[in-house]
Amino acid sequence: MKKKKILQKWEKEEKAIKATQVAFDVGEKIQYVIRKEALDRDLNPSDRIRELLGLKISRKPKRLRLSISLNGADMKFLAQKFGVEEDNKLEIKKRAAEILIKHASKSDEVKK
Repeated sequence: MKKKKILQKWEKEEKAIKATQVAFDVGEKIQYVIRKEALDRDLNPSDRIRELLGLKISRKPKRLRLSISLNGADMKFLAQKFGVEEDNKLEIKKRAAEILIKHASKSDEVKK
């Protein structure tokens, strides 16, 4: 019985493995060019890389979003900055997004 549970667990794990993440250390200038090209083509950088490599690109609409990783100290800093509780992550995210929107709204690109 225990062996059967282990096999089922590994079957689930195998299904979860669908792709291999590949990171390219190609230098700052090369990354900038590829990211800029992706933006100019309304692609994300991964799709631009796939395009350059001749791989298929999923044309499904994607949720384009910006993301960063925040550690505990970052969350504490932002909570204090915004005057909210540290565990109120949704409000911290909302306030941070407002700063990004306000910043980008000054750009001529947003005003088009």
